[in-house]
Amino acid sequence: MNIQYIIELLWIIFQIAVGYNLVLPFLLLFIYAVINGKKTKSPINKVEADYAIIVTAYEQTTLIPSVIKSLLQLNYSNYLIYIVADKCDVSDLKFDDERVIVLRPEQVLSSNTRSHFYAIQRFRRPHERLTIVDSDNLVDPNYLIELNYYFDLGYSAVQGVRDAKNLDTLYAALDGARDIYYHFYDGKVLFNVGSSATLAGSGMAFTTQLYNDCLAHQDITGAGFDKILQKEIVTRGYRIAFAENAIVYDEKTSKSDQLVNQRARWINTWFKYFSFGFVLVGKGVLQLNWNKFLFGLILLRPPLFIFLLIGLFCMMLNLILNPFVSLIWFFGFILFVLGFIMALAINKTDARIYQSLWGIPKFIFYQVLSLLKVRNANKHSVATKHFHTDKKTN
Repeated sequence: MNIQYIIELLWIIFQIAVGYNLVLPFLLLFIYAVINGKKTKSPINKVEADYAIIVTAYEQTTLIPSVIKSLLQLNYSNYLIYIVADKCDVSDLKFDDERVIVLRPEQVLSSNTRSHFYAIQRFRRPHERLTIVDSDNLVDPNYLIELNYYFDLGYSAVQGVRDAKNLDTLYAALDGARDIYYHFYDGKVLFNVGSSATLAGSGMAFTTQLYNDCLAHQDITGAGFDKILQKEIVTRGYRIAFAENAIVYDEKTSKSDQLVNQRARWINTWFKYFSFGFVLVGKGVLQLNWNKFLFGLILLRPPLFIFLLIGLFCMMLNLILNPFVSLIWFFGFILFVLGFIMALAINKTDARIYQSLWGIPKFIFYQVLSLLKVRNANKHSVATKHFHTDKKTN
């Protein structure tokens, strides 16, 4: 076996490892269409499960009154709201409703999970379930009711939809397009073909017992706690359900510097945790477990812009090395673009998002810039700074 043969073999393996990400969404969509992708909902349980709603804030509390107002308008009665205001001035966080508990840690936590467990350890009663909501979110009035459908079906972890709250800038609209793509393929399609929905950091709910079992023994700092949590859940043999009507309205990045810092943290978490995918794929193969195998493949996938740029590089290089392979890459990109457009079309996407698609190259450029900050991403900030003035309170 000579060196040239080894190099050619490694080149083929590398292209397959990158290229399958272009066609996997379309393949999953085909499977989804064949099995019809429909799940029968359970009847509504007349006994309301007891929820703890944990709202985490770091340094900023400007948008908290809006999220609390929306939470108090839920079509549900059996819940308490715990605001964990880490490194925040809470002098203006005064609420008349006894269901709202404001917690200000004595020491700076600088960690999502530390904030969650700070609240859990101070629960006023033993809540059966907990849901995590960001301080910039708003919730649909039926949010908890929709989560209950899947808990009543026997699931212990449920991810809802993070819909765009603001689409007023190019970056916000493109961020919204990205979320639609991921919610459709990594949420609805992935769950309905028998695997698990990926977790999105907020708009997710768990039995309190499962959350404790997965994370109580770990001290997680920096971004990416949801990556560890989803790995722990799937490893334990659970599936994460996707509740497409359990909606939280999430604030999208509206400025370029905000986008760069946020994406730097997200890319950092992928490099830090993508190896979880190898573990789950291996367990899926050995245990003949479709959920673990497919979910592991998804965890191995790089951020969109990375594998798209690498794929483009491979296609261009093959124009010289092997034009036929370059043609295969071209068709792979065609399938990816079709899959992306179908995700937008199926989800009745806002016209402002379609109008923003011209800015995708610019959006990718700023994400490339974020790569320069990856190494020290979590030192820039532990939370995204928000500049959008919240106008939606219903």
